[in-house]
This record gives sequence, C-alpha cells and structure tokens, in this order.
Amino acid sequence: MHEIWFWLVSVMVAIYAVMDGFDFGSGILHLFVAKTNDERREVLGAIGPLWDGNEVWLLAGGGAMFLAFPKVLAAGFSGFYLAMFLVLWVLLLRGISIEFRSHVQDSLWRSFWDGTFAVSSILLPVLLGAALGNVLRGVPVDANGGFNIPLFTHFGTANPVGILDWYTVLVGVFTLVTVAAHGAVFLAWKTEGPVHDRSVKLALPLWGLVLVLWLGTTLATWAVNPGLFAAFPKAPLAWLFFVVYIAGLGLVFLGLVQKKRLLSFLGSGAFILGILATSAACVFPVMLRSTLDAAWSLTAHNASVAVYGLRVGLVWWLIGFPIAIGYFAYLFHIHRGKVKAPSEGEGY
Repeated sequence: MHEIWFWLVSVMVAIYAVMDGFDFGSGILHLFVAKTNDERREVLGAIGPLWDGNEVWLLAGGGAMFLAFPKVLAAGFSGFYLAMFLVLWVLLLRGISIEFRSHVQDSLWRSFWDGTFAVSSILLPVLLGAALGNVLRGVPVDANGGFNIPLFTHFGTANPVGILDWYTVLVGVFTLVTVAAHGAVFLAWKTEGPVHDRSVKLALPLWGLVLVLWLGTTLATWAVNPGLFAAFPKAPLAWLFFVVYIAGLGLVFLGLVQKKRLLSFLGSGAFILGILATSAACVFPVMLRSTLDAAWSLTAHNASVAVYGLRVGLVWWLIGFPIAIGYFAYLFHIHRGKVKAPSEGEGY
C-alpha cells in the first residue's frame, strides 16, 4: 500500500504540472504573443474555462499527501514556510488578474492586471521548480523528522543549505522555460491569427532551449545527488517513464516540423509527465532526503499512516479519480477547436 500511495501522490502532482503548466506558459508568453486587447482576451479565452479546474489537481495531490503521508506534508509546510506563502500569494494574484482584468474598460486597469498575470505566471514555475530542486538535492531533516531552512545561505549545495542555491535556481529556470514552451504549443493549438503565428514562432527556439537546459540540469543533478542515478538501472518504472519523456520530446519537434499542433502539445505533456515520474521512480521510497543523515530521511514507509487508513483512502480514490478524469475529458470536449473570445464584456 505504501508503494501504491507513493505513486498516486506522484501521479497527481505530475498531472497538475502538465495541466496547469500550459496555463503558466500562456501567462508567461501572453505579453509577447498578444499585442492588443482582443488578442489578450483570446489568450485568456484559451485557458479561461480550464485554469481553475486545473488547480484542483494541486489540491488533490496535497489532499492525498495529507491522507497517506502527513509527516511529509507537516515537515514540508513548516520547513518551507516562507516559500509556501510565496506560492499561495502568487496563485492568488494569478487568479485575481485573470478574473479582474476585463471588469473595467480602461487601458491602464487592463495593463496593470496583464502585467500582474505575467509576473505571477513567471514566479510560480520558478518557485515550484526550486521546490523540486530541494526535493532532489535534499533538505536538513533532523532526527525528529522536521527541518527549518532559510531562503538562502552561501548559495551552495553543501550544509547549511537554503531553499535557493545554484542548483535549485537552475531547476527553477529549467521549469520556467519548460512551461513557457508548453504554453507556446498549447496556444499554437488553440488560437489562430497573429496569436497563433507568434506562438508558433516562439515554440521552436523555446523547445531548443528546453533541450539545452535539460542536459545541463541532468548533469547538475548527477553532481548534487549521484544516488538518484545509481538507482535508475534498478528501477523498471524509471526506464518506462524515461521512454515516455524521450518520446514526448521527439513528438514535440515532429509536431512542430509537420505543423501538427495537437501532436506537439501531447508530446509536451508526455515530456513533463515522464520526467517527473522518472525522478519519482529514482528517489523512491525517499520523499524528503535528509542532507544531515540518510537514516533521518522521510520515506513512503516511515512517514505513512497505518495500512488500514491507506486501504480506506484507496477505495475513495478509485471513486473520485475516474470522476475527475471524466470531468476534464468533457471539459476539453465542449471547448474543442480554436478559441473565440468576445471582444468586450466581463469574463474572457
């Protein structure tokens, strides 16, 4: 049961990264691909019916963590206290900017919220990417299963570590560029006219930069946590998801060359899902690696609730997960095709 719940949590977090990733990417790029009010409403119209539903996966992943691994959630929230509040504020600002920008027909009002949307969309992937970097690098978990980590120390990966160092910032930048590229192929798929053309123009160089940063981040991860790569040959699921994200990367470029926009978007999603799942397979069963003593690390075995609770939770998950998948399938179905945003009025 511990292994099952480790993967359920990992899958829901990966789905969140894919689903909300194209929202982030659209926000990062919207000032570049949309120049007029109508064009920016077109970008918001592409993500408008989807963005708030996509964030349900973040709540679902957190809820699953609370149910199955409360010690990990408690340690993470207390240890990353400042970073968690930064993420919450950025999430709030992003949602407010989407909803508020069309409430007043004034160029200054709209420009302010457009800028807020862009800045929050940039900060959020950097923060979440830095969080992933902390998980891969490790944090100073003590013998009591807790830790307290400052925003930064000496900017190195040796103790005492901070939330930000050269490695976690690199992972944050890699995440930022990846979701921007993910957003570019999404907008190329869902929009037309000038927004579509500018998105297509940005997609190829962005994915080229993703490829370069992916190689650099992989080498950096090898240097910071060589044990992760040592576990790779002995993890069959890591091999499976490695194939998924390599194939996804290939589909992105194939779709861009052949002008098959949906194929590029699906490949982009497979790349993000695959790279996160491969990382999860390599770190299993560790969930929070201690940089002080490996024996103090929080794992899927020593940080979980009793098996009975995991079994009861699995029953409810098997009911709720298909409903959520069905909802999103229906949502994408009714909003299929190119987006048509109204020129004025509240909403998108």
